[in-house]
Order: sequence, then C-alpha cells, then structure tokens
Amino acid sequence: MADRTFAKFTFFKIDPAWRRRDDGLRAEDKREFLAACEDFAIDRSLRAYSTIGTRGDADLLLLSQSPVLEDIHTFHVVLGQSGLARWSATPYSYLSMTKKSPYSDEKARPEICTSRRKYLFLYPMVKKREWYSLPEEERGRIMKSHIEVGRRYPEISINTSYSFGLDDQEFVVAFEGDDPGQFLDLVQELRPTESSAYTERETPIFTCVAMSVAKALDAIDGQAVSAIPSEPMVQA
Repeated sequence: MADRTFAKFTFFKIDPAWRRRDDGLRAEDKREFLAACEDFAIDRSLRAYSTIGTRGDADLLLLSQSPVLEDIHTFHVVLGQSGLARWSATPYSYLSMTKKSPYSDEKARPEICTSRRKYLFLYPMVKKREWYSLPEEERGRIMKSHIEVGRRYPEISINTSYSFGLDDQEFVVAFEGDDPGQFLDLVQELRPTESSAYTERETPIFTCVAMSVAKALDAIDGQAVSAIPSEPMVQA
C-alpha cells in the first residue's frame, strides 16, 4: 500500500427533470453509474454519501482514492459516460492528497475516511497568509492547543488532506461521527481558539450521510434499482 494517496471529493446535482423520466430509464441510468463505481472499487477505495435533505445544491458525494492520479481521471471519464452523469452537474469538486502532518507524530495515512461512522462533515479550508509567516515553533504551539480541543471529542474522527498546488483550497477537512450534535459542539468550541483567527475560509460545509453507492443513488429518486428489472436481451 502506498504511503500517500490522492483523494477526490466529487459532488453531483441531478437535474430535476431526470426524476420525471420513466422508471425503467432511471433505473438503467443508475445501473450504468453504479457499474462504473463498482469497477473502480475492485482494488481502490470508493465511499459514497447522500446529501439529500442536508444540502439544496448537491445530491450525492463520491470519495474516490488512489495512489495513482490517472486512476481517478479514468474513473471520472468512465463515470461521465453513464446515463445518470448526462443528467448531472458537478457543483463542487475537491482534489487533495494525504501527507504527514507537521503538527503530529503520526505517519501519513495511506487512505482517509475509513471508519463506518454514519456521517461525514466536510469542508475546504484556506489559511491566512499571516499563518505561514509565523515561526514554526509558534505554529506548533497554536496547533497543539487546537488539537487538544479535538481530543475532548474522541467520538469524532478527523481526516485532513492537503491540496497545495493541486486545487484552489489548501486543505480538505473531513470529520466522521455518529452524532451531528457532538460535531456542532466541537466546532463551536474551536471557534474562539487562537488557530481559528488564522482561518481565511472554511465554507461550504457539507453534512453527508454515509451509505453504499446503490443506496445513495436510490435516495435520489426513492426508487430501488433492484425493484426495476433490466430489459431482457433479445436473442437473434
């Protein structure tokens, strides 16, 4: 397993007109999308989350990971050929990479978001330039206090990946937990910390419900793919 991994967070918004298509056509669109996901996930990490009911501008999040960036490129090319993708927009997209934190003794994670907790809380983050002008020891002191707050919430797992030079944001921060209330309390407690004063941007924020790709697709129109049989092949 590679020491560092690319992580691609891709949000999809489905055209409302798609829901008015025939049941069988919608099911086939989803089958094609699902097949591309299942093929990628054979030997790479793929997680799905529904944002139905938590965001108005996105319906589905796919987190695809691979140590090889070309894998992620190819996956999205194939995904874009599916029926559902033709009815989809990508309102948000974040590319990042795992690496060792300069403020922790932990090794770089080969993958992120590996727990089976119910929710993912996700946002891109940019620090103020003043942050990087601080001495390394000062930044370490400030982050130590920040980390200590997070440790008071052991039920919440943090996944930080890095986007310097890869995408518009500097970090993608993804928290996992089973209780949104605990995450709310954690974020509120972090607001007055010294480190927060050096944050330039940390929006938009997404609350995502973890589930299989199939269930996330079914949540879009409320119709299970397995409930609609595919068209039988015509024998010559």
